[in-house]
Amino acid sequence: MGRSVLSASARQPGPRTDAIVGATITSVESRGKHLLISFDSGLELRTHLGMHGSWHRYATGEKWRRPPSRARLVIEVPGTVAVCFDAPTVELYDSRAASIHPVLSALGPDLLDPDFGPQAVAEAVRRLRAPHRVELTIAEALLDQQALAGIGNIFKSETLFVEEQFPFERVAALDDESLRRLIETARRLLMANLDRGIRVTTEGVAGAARGRHWVYGRTAQPCRRCETPIVAREHGRGNRRTYWCPSCQPEPAEAQP
Repeated sequence: MGRSVLSASARQPGPRTDAIVGATITSVESRGKHLLISFDSGLELRTHLGMHGSWHRYATGEKWRRPPSRARLVIEVPGTVAVCFDAPTVELYDSRAASIHPVLSALGPDLLDPDFGPQAVAEAVRRLRAPHRVELTIAEALLDQQALAGIGNIFKSETLFVEEQFPFERVAALDDESLRRLIETARRLLMANLDRGIRVTTEGVAGAARGRHWVYGRTAQPCRRCETPIVAREHGRGNRRTYWCPSCQPEPAEAQP
């Protein structure tokens, strides 16, 4: 922040980045899974990384770790080049329109907001209880950024494991206390990884064995708690994959056929 943009480019079709050259960066913040960069010219840049996007920061002249053909956006400031690779969404707009932005204005409470507290938890529970969400599985609902913002596929699976929650139980079957615990655990895991390049969810939890994740990406490997093989299933919109331990996260008896 506080540095002026020396040059900027974006893959086309995309935003006219010449509009931010010479402007000074006034803030960089995350909102859910969106990264917002604001400029003193009154413009704001939004990127959404989806499943495969990432931001890299390089010293001027340093070799990039990915091919230039994968760069969606490049911003150079004195001494540093920031490159956004493979992001599905890159847009530039007047910051005055942020409050009515069709995506940003609909986001639920942000789990990484420094001021996230009991009121935000209550609002997230209220949104999860919305009529169009109560019949979703809890694994699907936690990914709905309009219910609560910030949880991706890794933290969804890891949160459900830590709370010993069967992923495919309907939201309607969970009481408010269970939803609050899931929200608070997800926030704790996200906050612990805020400044990390590599996500780790097993630190500081009793019984954690060596390894970064409890269940995510560990299909057929033994559970770190009970050694039952981890299983996975694709489901819901977009066929997102959920990982879980059948012993630690058993299906409720009333939900079984």
